[in-house]
Amino acid sequence: MCGIALIISGIRICKASSLFLESVPPASSPKAEQLVFSIDDLKAALRGRGPDSLSSKKVFLYSNTSSTVEEQEIISFIEGEEEKERDLAYLQRFEKKNKCLFGADGEAHELENGFPKFAAELHFVGATLQLRGINPIVQPLVDISGNILVYNGEIFGGIYINSDSNDTEILLQALGKCCPSNSHLCTITDSCDEKRQSSIPGVLSAIKGPWAVIYWQESSKTLWFGRDAIGRRSLLVHWPTLEDGRFMLSSVSPVSSIEQSSGIMLGFEAENGFNKLKFWEELPCGIYSICFGSHKSDGFIFGEVRKHEWKNAMVKELLDWERVSVEPKPEDAELSHCKIAREQHGMHSAHSNIFPSKSGEYHIIMWKRACTSFNFRASKDCADCFKGICDAPHFTAYNFSVTCDIRQEAHAPVAVLFSGGLDSMILAALLDECLDHSYEIDLLNVSFDGQSAPDRISAKAGVKELRRIAPSRRWKLVEIDADLSKLDLETKHVMSLINPANTYMDLNIGIALWLAARGSGWVYEGNNNDIDEDLECVEYKSKARIVLVGSGADEQCAGYGRHKTKYRQGSWLGLHEEMKLDMQRIWKRNLGRDDRCIADNGKEARFPFLDEDVIRTLLDIPLWEVANLDQPSGTGDKKILREVAQLLGLYEASVLPKRAIQFGTRIARESNRKNFGSNRAANQASAGSAAIHMPSNLT
Repeated sequence: MCGIALIISGIRICKASSLFLESVPPASSPKAEQLVFSIDDLKAALRGRGPDSLSSKKVFLYSNTSSTVEEQEIISFIEGEEEKERDLAYLQRFEKKNKCLFGADGEAHELENGFPKFAAELHFVGATLQLRGINPIVQPLVDISGNILVYNGEIFGGIYINSDSNDTEILLQALGKCCPSNSHLCTITDSCDEKRQSSIPGVLSAIKGPWAVIYWQESSKTLWFGRDAIGRRSLLVHWPTLEDGRFMLSSVSPVSSIEQSSGIMLGFEAENGFNKLKFWEELPCGIYSICFGSHKSDGFIFGEVRKHEWKNAMVKELLDWERVSVEPKPEDAELSHCKIAREQHGMHSAHSNIFPSKSGEYHIIMWKRACTSFNFRASKDCADCFKGICDAPHFTAYNFSVTCDIRQEAHAPVAVLFSGGLDSMILAALLDECLDHSYEIDLLNVSFDGQSAPDRISAKAGVKELRRIAPSRRWKLVEIDADLSKLDLETKHVMSLINPANTYMDLNIGIALWLAARGSGWVYEGNNNDIDEDLECVEYKSKARIVLVGSGADEQCAGYGRHKTKYRQGSWLGLHEEMKLDMQRIWKRNLGRDDRCIADNGKEARFPFLDEDVIRTLLDIPLWEVANLDQPSGTGDKKILREVAQLLGLYEASVLPKRAIQFGTRIARESNRKNFGSNRAANQASAGSAAIHMPSNLT
């Protein structure tokens, strides 16, 4: 996991007519640039995401004025490349560029630090949290051909990576073999297919796992960037404006950009009821390119932004999010009602009588029973869902390997954001099954109301249930207590992390996630099965670098109250359409924000419920087996996951109702009191969706 960024200056950026963007800012001349923040501000924002290394690399572009064609050739230099050891291929490339330092009249271009003064600049920045590979790496990576890569993600499939390799290094090799775009026409032709060469969209489309990428293809003078189709890794974009003519990409917003723009912006939005163009936007999921050129008429370098189609059929299916079976036939409904009656009868006896001493054997028995003994379709669906989640790459031991020193210790390499609710209990139980038992597992729980917060109460109950099904595991419930009135500096910092989101709900969720991921709290030390209150409470900070998050479970399994409303209004089809909408906007409403808040602490967020194969598995299951919203809360909502919890022996957790993090931790209540005076006043002001007016002491 990493923080990545790019700043392009001195170039006119325009969009292709076929590219849809939510906002289209005016093109600007390089002379119109007015810097809002410095490159050092951007590096400071990225440093928390990549504590292992932080570096940058500049590429200078300028026009070859000796060219006789109307559209001039673009020449590029990498800062400091003249100091490299030069093999034959490098010398040939350098000599070509050196000749172009002179115009058609033989006069030398005016140079500054060895480069033409009118050169445009691409400044790449990479901060690295290295989880895979034997040898340490420092981003940006540059290959022998001059291609440059900064990558924030994991490759769980699609490109082969052995256990000793690093994702970024392997991806750079794969991209380096790709067919170049046609730099003169600024288009991607079919020549790659004709030559049986990989294309960059083809390589990126094949990746299974979360990713955001920025890549410079030297041979075509083309910049590529994008994020995975689900949007699990943050990538923000600033489109050039008259106030700041730079084009920028970044994993996160610097604090300084919030200080200089958000107060005016947020007030404008609240008073006028519509969105003003923000400095930063969430980059819509997809693969983009900018091909650069220059006209003789004015000498300015321009770049055209294009969006490319996904080349992988499975990715297209996930984007369409069409379910195999949406509405049940009469016989399906009758079978489902019969199954509910059988489950209600069987669950009581199972709950009271089955407490196995060897959880591993018990899970095997339950798994076999699910696969072979059940004679109705719903149980097969539950087994498929169970297998899909358990087989997700997020849960393989290989993908939990780390390069840091704690690998040889008992400290947990992975933690769970833990409320004790259905989703986090399933993640914890599945993690236990695939992680070596010599490791502890940290369960990170936040409360703004001490031991009285609902999430703290359910977390304590959840740990007891986990200890029952997995007594050999050392479970550590990390109790993270917070007082919102004493978090002014942290609130200001989290404001920059949630940006461009700007509501109180986003801020409350962001603060809770940020505190949880930081992992600084208290644990009860002693015998794993003793009552916590009888043990010594000691200060503790989790050293886990990977954090499992339950995002996507509610969207895919009808866990929100609005899902029941849509079901009552439009039956199964209405429910399906609402769930589809949730999945198609989760990148903008949730994932970018969550990734930024968690990663700021040097932790990598992983979302097992949003694994490509898990999504596909859930779409293959009939909707009426995923949820039955005729049933009460805690039974029919997320029905398929409740059945999975029962397979895991999590009987108490399987009947818990949905509770959002801002309510479970009680940060929403404290925020309402602090910012509106009371919960009643906050409700009258629709506080959850209200835009934030930053207090003067935070600006």
